Amino acid sequence: MSDIQRYDSNARLSRIVVHNSVAYLAGVTANDRSGDAQAQAADILAKIDGYLASVGTNKSRLLSVQIWLQDIDRDFVDLNAAWAAWIPADAMPTRATCEARLAAPDLRVEIIATAAL
Repeated sequence: MSDIQRYDSNARLSRIVVHNSVAYLAGVTANDRSGDAQAQAADILAKIDGYLASVGTNKSRLLSVQIWLQDIDRDFVDLNAAWAAWIPADAMPTRATCEARLAAPDLRVEIIATAAL
């Protein structure tokens, strides 16, 4: 058995890679891109819950999160509202949030996460 497990892979990426009891999630974007940053972030965070559960872990075991916003001035407050409603206060991972040109104009948020199993 390989010491690296890859899940939900395609020609460009694996959605999740597990190695040494750590789960690495690829960038996650919202399924419904019509909402504001808070709605998109809430959608993404729910997807992250599902991805983490699929490999036997959860958001309380997050180690690090990278958040990319299309417009940090416009979307930072809305993102933080979704984040605060989702993450347990006693399980804050390291986090970086920055502005980036995302893959499509209707994407407001993308999140990359790393969690312990």
